[in-house]
Amino acid sequence: MQRIALRRMLEQFYMEDIGSGDLSARLISDAGDRQAVIHAKQGGIVAGVEVIREAFALLDPEIRVSLRKKDGDPVAAGETIAELTGRASTLLTGERVVLNLLQRMSGIATATRKAIETLNDPSIRVCDTRKTTPGLRMLEKYAVTAGGGFNHRFGLYDGIMIKDNHIAAEGSITAAVAKARAQVGHMVKIEVEIEDEDQLREAIAADADIIMFDNCGPDTVRRFAAIAPPHIITEASGGIDMRTLPAYAGTGVHYVSLGFLTHSVTSLDISMDIKPARTNEAATERQEI
Repeated sequence: MQRIALRRMLEQFYMEDIGSGDLSARLISDAGDRQAVIHAKQGGIVAGVEVIREAFALLDPEIRVSLRKKDGDPVAAGETIAELTGRASTLLTGERVVLNLLQRMSGIATATRKAIETLNDPSIRVCDTRKTTPGLRMLEKYAVTAGGGFNHRFGLYDGIMIKDNHIAAEGSITAAVAKARAQVGHMVKIEVEIEDEDQLREAIAADADIIMFDNCGPDTVRRFAAIAPPHIITEASGGIDMRTLPAYAGTGVHYVSLGFLTHSVTSLDISMDIKPARTNEAATERQEI
């Protein structure tokens, strides 16, 4: 994750949640530091631990964060992800934003890991799409990598994808690829989305860098992958879910892109508990003795 971008995102999230001030936190006594624990309430894959550190540092640099898990680590129900020490009011003010992001990112990482295991074919890479939550793309795509997956293009600016409407507007795959090739540098890849064998062969002749088999079943993907020359990267996408994913193993395609990793994932259940005041006081007494 790009740390400067993360801090700017967190500033916006806090402005939305805190507004002119946390009214509930004003009820809390800040006499002495308090301890809090962020822990999983269900098993999965952790993603977003740096969000914990950056988010609380933004509110109060004196908050101490001790991470017990790193991104990509498995976590069981009841296991600790991080321990925090600092002002109770600050811990409570930052809690919801931190948990919302951590839960969402860990849910994506968990789904990605499950998809890789479900596909069960190391020769095929599982990747995401641009079907991300507006404003959260950097974090959601990072979470995919934490789960062991790979990123597709980040936006319209870092890769060309010639889809059906582009082909219709330009007249043909050949014309669209030629026009794209004439306008971009050698570092920009050109992907063409195809739906049938005629389009596949036209995309090959046009020398596309990547060819996506859109909404094609596993048998069709296997046949198309065999036709595509080795130097062209192939991708299967569209209509693939956890139930149908295993059928794409052994098809010879290089990538399977899955929109559900980000657009309809279930967040991992994660909670934060502040330790009761008496626990902290007892610990202080023991240290003094």
